[in-house]
Amino acid sequence: MKRILDFLSDLRANNNREWFAANKDRYREAEALFGVFGERLVALVGEFDPLVRGLSLKDCTYRIYRDTRFSHDKTPYKTHFGLYICPGGKKSGNAGYYFHIEPSSGEGGMIGGHLLDAGIYMPEPAVLRSVRDEIFDNGAAVAASVSSAGRAAGWALDLSNSLKRTPVGFAAGSERDGWLRLKDFHLSKTIDDAYILGPDPAERAAADFRAALDFMTLMNRAARFAHEEM
Repeated sequence: MKRILDFLSDLRANNNREWFAANKDRYREAEALFGVFGERLVALVGEFDPLVRGLSLKDCTYRIYRDTRFSHDKTPYKTHFGLYICPGGKKSGNAGYYFHIEPSSGEGGMIGGHLLDAGIYMPEPAVLRSVRDEIFDNGAAVAASVSSAGRAAGWALDLSNSLKRTPVGFAAGSERDGWLRLKDFHLSKTIDDAYILGPDPAERAAADFRAALDFMTLMNRAARFAHEEM
């Protein structure tokens, strides 16, 4: 994993096509090493979550090339590797387990950083509505799954992307009002270099993801209901 981190750190400092072309062999090595890690993590997650069994590495990984057409940032390459283990693959719109490796840089190390994520990010409207229905109708179970994941592995519900008002169709001031306002519904956990570089990070990440299984089961049930109605 250290060679992956070293490559990504150098890419952050030299994010241009000339440097990348001159270091294409390093990129291919880093990509291959991450692929070995990714295949193991996909297999380990499939041992406890049958919804993601049978996924290929291609179903879960992303290109390093950035789409800069609508972005002010015109740097051509991503400075991270990501793995999204999701029923039906990364484009399915279901809830998934995400592993993100990105060296920190900048003052205070505030740019970049490694993280784990579990849940639904930027869902389509029908799925978001179904997740909100799940929270409204089955809030105690959802809350229990969030609490259990937090106690077992330090997961926390990401509250950063939220509406200012209760969404249409739900009564304001309910017990779960704050959660109903969320635009995404996922758990997050920041990890450090020691986590990445320590013994068997795939095993460690799989154990953390397993702690979020009850939450993920509820999120994917909501997503499945929405997809069946489309």
